[in-house]
Amino acid sequence: MKQVSTNALKAMLSQYTDEVFVPLLKIDHESFAAPVCICYNTEAIVSNGITYNPYPFQINLPDAVGDQMPQVTVTIDNTDLSINDAIRTLTGNPPTVTFSLVLASSPDTIEIGPLVYSLTSATADTNTIQGTLGFEDDIFNQQIPNPNYTPSNSPGLFR
Repeated sequence: MKQVSTNALKAMLSQYTDEVFVPLLKIDHESFAAPVCICYNTEAIVSNGITYNPYPFQINLPDAVGDQMPQVTVTIDNTDLSINDAIRTLTGNPPTVTFSLVLASSPDTIEIGPLVYSLTSATADTNTIQGTLGFEDDIFNQQIPNPNYTPSNSPGLFR
C-alpha cells in the first residue's frame, strides 16, 4: 500500500481543506529536445527541479482488477497544437508518459507515482488529444516461448 505524507492524509480525511492536489504529466521521447511537462493547475509548478506548465488534461487511472491489464487513458486539450505537433512527428519507440500527483503546498513530495507508461495509441480532433497508455513490454501479450523454433530459423533442431 502506498504511503502518503501526513499533510496529504490530513487533506484526504478532513471535511474541508486548503490543500490542493495537482496532477503532473511528463511526456518524453528520444527525439524531443526537452520533455513536455504539464500540470493541471492555473499556474506553473516546480516539482523536484522540473517546471510543469499549466495545461488542461484529464487522466483516467485503471481499476485494480487482477485478471486484466491496466489501461490508462489521457485526454489533453488540443487548443494549442504544440503537443499534437510533437506527437505527430514521433518515429521509433513510443514516448514515455509519467504521471505524478503532488500537493501544491509541497510539490517536491510525490504523493502518488511516478507512474510510468508508454503511449500505445493516440487520436486527435480539433478539441482534444486522446491517448491510451500501457506498458512497452506487455508481458501478457508476448508469445511464449519466444522465439518460435521452426525449420527455417533453426534447421539443426529438425534433422
